Amino acid sequence: MTAIYAINHFNFIDRIVKKKRQEMLDIINKKLRDIKIHDALDIGTTNDQDYQSSNFLIKNLKNISEFKSISDQHIDDNFFSKISTKSITDNFTNEEIDNFKSDLVISNATIEHVGNFENQIKMVKNVAKFARKFFVITTPNRYHPLDFHTKLPFIHWLPKNVHRSLLNFIGLNYFAKEENLNLFSEQDLNVCMKESGIKNYEIFYINLLGFKSNFLIFGKIV
Repeated sequence: MTAIYAINHFNFIDRIVKKKRQEMLDIINKKLRDIKIHDALDIGTTNDQDYQSSNFLIKNLKNISEFKSISDQHIDDNFFSKISTKSITDNFTNEEIDNFKSDLVISNATIEHVGNFENQIKMVKNVAKFARKFFVITTPNRYHPLDFHTKLPFIHWLPKNVHRSLLNFIGLNYFAKEENLNLFSEQDLNVCMKESGIKNYEIFYINLLGFKSNFLIFGKIV
């Protein structure tokens, strides 16, 4: 009975997450509706192609002709015309930037997985370098009651060192490491944008159960 409850619980969460992905896609397509976007660059692409959720946002954008990818995974998908296997927190040459520069850069739920706050700032700076017109960054809200990575409630509200100790204690060692999970509050996000030199951006909120569950940052390159 407990196992059945757990399976149904996770399926319920998965259905909710699917709905939230669609809401984010709708926001992006609405913002770009009357704007000509030739090419789009996906940051943090996954090589998994078995699930509908994999690379969902980049693969469902409208009216875009060319798609590129930067990911620390090996990407074997001819959907992308250009692929780089570097991490977005690496240093890029001017030639690499010119080669992957795109009208739109999009990164879905990647920034919380690049490590410490300095790496997150570096990621945003690199995203801005690759964006010719606009960029989109999405990330979960640390202060939603449920952490969608561990499927556990509330403990991610604790100080980060305490949260990581608890994850280690219960066997979730992967997510206990800062390089694998470093969640953002809205304040963290605004500080990150400021430290990255980004001024022209909007934050959209995806809500779940009366709380902000995800942030979507839509930035404009001026």
